[in-house]
Amino acid sequence: MSAAHNPAADRAAPGLFVVMGVSGCGKTTVAQGLADHFGWPFQEGDDLHPPANVAKMHSGTPLDDSDRAPWLRICHEWLRDHVATGGVLTCSALKRKYRDTLRSGLNVTFVYLETSERTIAERLKHRIGHFMPPSLLPSQLATLEPPGPDENVVTVDSAGTPEIVMAKLIASLKSKAG
Repeated sequence: MSAAHNPAADRAAPGLFVVMGVSGCGKTTVAQGLADHFGWPFQEGDDLHPPANVAKMHSGTPLDDSDRAPWLRICHEWLRDHVATGGVLTCSALKRKYRDTLRSGLNVTFVYLETSERTIAERLKHRIGHFMPPSLLPSQLATLEPPGPDENVVTVDSAGTPEIVMAKLIASLKSKAG
């Protein structure tokens, strides 16, 4: 899934990226590819959820803002701790106020993965071992506030193979930088 690049040049300018979108859009795959591409640390945001959040989602109950607040603070701390090294974090970041928490005092680039509800639902049906059931997709879509152009965002259609999505993302990042 790697794209041709100059690792030494990429590492010269560490950045902070949050790969965002609803469950099943491909956040983990794309974030791991992006971290590998730049040689930066990767953090699966789901692994930072407090146990009560995981239990709630596992039972099929959507999280509310009060559930997400401590998790978002932990995600922000992870980003803050990686300013010098760069880093790539996955986080649904469904609402603007969640993204505001994540970027507070930091220069964060959001990578918004979007695709059709049908594609996401199909992926969720085949996903094994994740605590978030497909039944929560409608609540995530209802909560989603797509990022605006003022939010330092790169939007990528996540339909297609991981290689295709990564190629589109890298091309978008290069055109944004250039």
